Amino acid sequence: MSLTNTATRYGAVTKTFHWLTALLILTAIPLGWYANRLPLEPGETLALKAQLFSVHKTIGVAAFAVALLRILWALTQPRPAPMHPTRRAETWLAQSVHWALYAALVVVPLSGWVHHAATEGFAPILWPLGQTLPLVPKTAAVAVTAASIHWVFTKVLIAALVLHIAGAVKHAVADRDATLARMLPGRTDAAGHGPSPGHAPAALAATLVYVAGIGTALALAEAEGDRVASVEPLAEAAGSWQVQEGTLGITVRQFGEDVEGRFAEWQADIEFSEEPVEGRHGEVEVTISVPSLTLGSVTEQAMGPKYFAAEEHPRAVFSADIVPAEPGYVAEGTVTLKGETAPVSLPFTMEIDGDTARMQGGTTLDRRSYDIGSGETNADNLGFGVEVSVDLTATRRGDRDG
Repeated sequence: MSLTNTATRYGAVTKTFHWLTALLILTAIPLGWYANRLPLEPGETLALKAQLFSVHKTIGVAAFAVALLRILWALTQPRPAPMHPTRRAETWLAQSVHWALYAALVVVPLSGWVHHAATEGFAPILWPLGQTLPLVPKTAAVAVTAASIHWVFTKVLIAALVLHIAGAVKHAVADRDATLARMLPGRTDAAGHGPSPGHAPAALAATLVYVAGIGTALALAEAEGDRVASVEPLAEAAGSWQVQEGTLGITVRQFGEDVEGRFAEWQADIEFSEEPVEGRHGEVEVTISVPSLTLGSVTEQAMGPKYFAAEEHPRAVFSADIVPAEPGYVAEGTVTLKGETAPVSLPFTMEIDGDTARMQGGTTLDRRSYDIGSGETNADNLGFGVEVSVDLTATRRGDRDG
């Protein structure tokens, strides 16, 4: 059998690409569907969910590479004429579906890969080449947009795939022609009847489908962005120092990988004096909006009742006295989270330049103290320790004594 196409048959390379693509896609879609429907329960179910997503992503990357090679090969090869070119509507539909299928085979795995690269943790791609992509920042905006595109165009891919298979079955069962046979292993010569119609109308139809799909995906991404932005703002902070800028982050160990997250909404009431009074430099109370947390690809999971229970417990509070330590200071107090309160010590350093202070510190919380993921008793799946880091710049209020 010839490696290349002719006017009457497909070559071995085209057939190999066709069936390899079919194998990869028909494996990846059920895996993704099943993994999505597994509950976010701690324990073996969550571990299985992560493993299935890892396999799904790995197959997706392979499908993306094969699709690119298939398209490049197709551009160099003649395409056998359709068996019934005089059936214009049928031929136009077949070509439109083919164009849509080609594009989906690139857009779906690529958007999934971009979403993976823009997030942290949970279900790594099973290869040694790293989990990031050049020019793809780890931001919520990129992740949400890529996820929306992936969701929409997965539906386009499935629809195109169903129509493609239905067309092949029609040709084999109803028309009893050699359309399907030309793509099966072995040599099958079957000339079409008459010239093949141009591809421009079909390509235009497929393009319109994709423009509509992009529009839908962007609308979904904007709606998700509005939902995140709708987190109830906190009251204005009080105290002798006012935070001007800062970050409050956490790092969770999940399935052997660090997953980093940040709280977008939090405020700190700070009373601080450079000179200690009765062994204290002051006090601090930090109020945190739990729903404002972004935690890589597991944000939605983290907000659920088995973990942060953000809907029922939307606020976390850290209250502490500030006492001297070597080096720097320690905030000795408690964290109240998910209705549970536990003691916490947070060592930190501070550099004061006039009326501006730069503070950096961190501590480790035990998630079990707050009934977070209590059903997950395997630290290899979800680490017990949650690292907390804070970095802020504050200025002294002019109307308060420092």
